[in-house]
Amino acid sequence: MLTIVIFLPLAVAAALPAVPRRAVPWTWIAVTLAETALAAWMWAAHGTGAGISYETDVRWIPSVRAGYHVGVDGLSLPLITLTAVLFAACAVYSLRQTHRVRAFAMLFLFLEAVCLGLFAALDLLLFFVFFDLSIVGMYFVILLWGHGDRSRSALKFFLYTFLGSLVLLLGFIGLYLGADPHTFDMVDLTRSPPLHGGLAGLTLLAVGIGLGIKTPVVPFHTWLPPAHTDAPAAGSAILAGVMLKMGTYGLVRIAMPMLPDAWRRYALVFLIAGLVGVLYGALVALAQDDVKRLVAYTSVNHMGYIVLALGAAGYASGDAGARRLAVTGAVTQMVSHGLVTGALFLLCGVLHDRAGSYDLRRFGGIARGAPVFAGLIAVAAFASLGLPGLSGFIAEFQIFAGTIGSGTAAAAVTGALAVLGILITAALFLRVLHRAVLGPPGELTGRVTDVRRPELAALVPLLLLSLLIGVAPRGLLDTIEPLSAAVVALVGR
Repeated sequence: MLTIVIFLPLAVAAALPAVPRRAVPWTWIAVTLAETALAAWMWAAHGTGAGISYETDVRWIPSVRAGYHVGVDGLSLPLITLTAVLFAACAVYSLRQTHRVRAFAMLFLFLEAVCLGLFAALDLLLFFVFFDLSIVGMYFVILLWGHGDRSRSALKFFLYTFLGSLVLLLGFIGLYLGADPHTFDMVDLTRSPPLHGGLAGLTLLAVGIGLGIKTPVVPFHTWLPPAHTDAPAAGSAILAGVMLKMGTYGLVRIAMPMLPDAWRRYALVFLIAGLVGVLYGALVALAQDDVKRLVAYTSVNHMGYIVLALGAAGYASGDAGARRLAVTGAVTQMVSHGLVTGALFLLCGVLHDRAGSYDLRRFGGIARGAPVFAGLIAVAAFASLGLPGLSGFIAEFQIFAGTIGSGTAAAAVTGALAVLGILITAALFLRVLHRAVLGPPGELTGRVTDVRRPELAALVPLLLLSLLIGVAPRGLLDTIEPLSAAVVALVGR
């Protein structure tokens, strides 16, 4: 079943050249909706238990003990479902796409397959293959369908993230060589951590840099704003909503359980990196007049919360319950950020589609002519800043409670300082609402018409899911919590 979920989009992409042009968008939508249904069915069948479901382990490169090993658990299931939902939303949103529709759909189906494969991979070499292929796919999305200085942005994105993948590969080779017998299998490496002492620290440095560039962690974030600004709306939604999670997912899946000794020793580094990301991302976003760059920098801010929480979970001397809460909050934040920021980038796309600009100074009073659009952007903004009743609040509350309550002074201080990030985020989103949505009319306001049906059909489910998690989070949290307890136990060995 899991293999079908991973490779069905790829199979359909290969068949799309034979599909009549008018049927291409509907075929794309049908496949993504089927993927969403299959992911939801797997989640329901897995339930809230611990352990791995839908596992397949087939030898791939026997000489290095690398295999096609895939499976899902409480960490990968929410992210696989998020991936399916976001790709379905992008397919519906792109229904009015007119430029190279067939190639656009094929590339997004390819990207969906590699993203799903990465979140299901239980072999380091397989993880790396999917990781690298995602970079190639997004490079072509920005280069061929972007706007502005798209060639430069695509090249910067590729070079930065490809360099990160090479450093990550060095870390994976270190884990492989440290294992006895040598293996790339994640389950075996988690069961018996292969490295300790200085070698473990060097390997964590390589893995941390490789995944940190993808996350992105400050100061490895500079590829992100231009890539988002010049990417098409659907590309930005996938880049922020799905591909940034590959970095933080790798920290939870690989770095923490496979290098527990090094993670404990350098937990303070991750705490500080997370705090810097939270405050720097929020402050720089506050200074932006380009709404898409603003949303891009809020991603730096939100991913900083995740790194902060994972750093707090590294203190083995801290309260175990609080550390579990921090990990649960980090995974919840991955899901929440994907839904909310994906919706924000699609809303930015609506603005650019109508007016050809992201400049906040040229808009004002949008609510008068486009009330539904104004309402959607208000809900997405409040979800992003963590308003109670929406998913952002559930995630951030757990992160702060787990970080501050972990029982260590460093975690408590950094967690308390990170609360300032919420205040700054509130200020920047209220500034957007006051200036663009409720302010006096701007020179481009007259061009902004309300959302069309495909746009509405793409946006509403994302925000409804954020509302559902905010009001009734138990279904998500019950799935994540066994995984959080396992990760905290592995780090504390």
